[in-house]
Amino acid sequence: MPRLFLRPTRAALVLALIASPAAAGLDPASVIVPWGDAVAAAPQAVTGLVLPLAVTAATAALARLAGPLRALVTATLVERLVRNVGDYAVNAVAGAVRGRTLSVPVGSAVIARAVQRGLDEAPAWLVRAAGGRAGLAEKVFRSLPLTEEATVANTLRPALEAGRTGHPTP
Repeated sequence: MPRLFLRPTRAALVLALIASPAAAGLDPASVIVPWGDAVAAAPQAVTGLVLPLAVTAATAALARLAGPLRALVTATLVERLVRNVGDYAVNAVAGAVRGRTLSVPVGSAVIARAVQRGLDEAPAWLVRAAGGRAGLAEKVFRSLPLTEEATVANTLRPALEAGRTGHPTP
């Protein structure tokens, strides 16, 4: 008996779907299709899908730029540190004159004073970025106008030794 009940219901449903508005007593011109609502909802749906993707892409781009940008800023700060401590040391050491070539003993004294100033005044992370005491000393050594006979062995090493022991260079 349940089969008999389902068949007439299906038939009625099919007839209702097939029936035209004219058969129902409606004028075909009076059927209203709300397409404006669908057009207005479409940009909202697209925005709902595209906006999270755009935010994700922007975040990924910033993450890729963060590393190189951090390295660039750190390198710039290290260069500024080397320049500032070098300028300070040239002004602080007797016999050193800005713009003139420094002799080996004066160059060693300037390097030792510059490194000590950097260790005393610069943040620890910046000194580490410069290579620690030895890296900072080498960078200052490379930045100073020294005589031709100045080498790592006769200028830089005595400056590092003076910085470790606390005794001024001769």
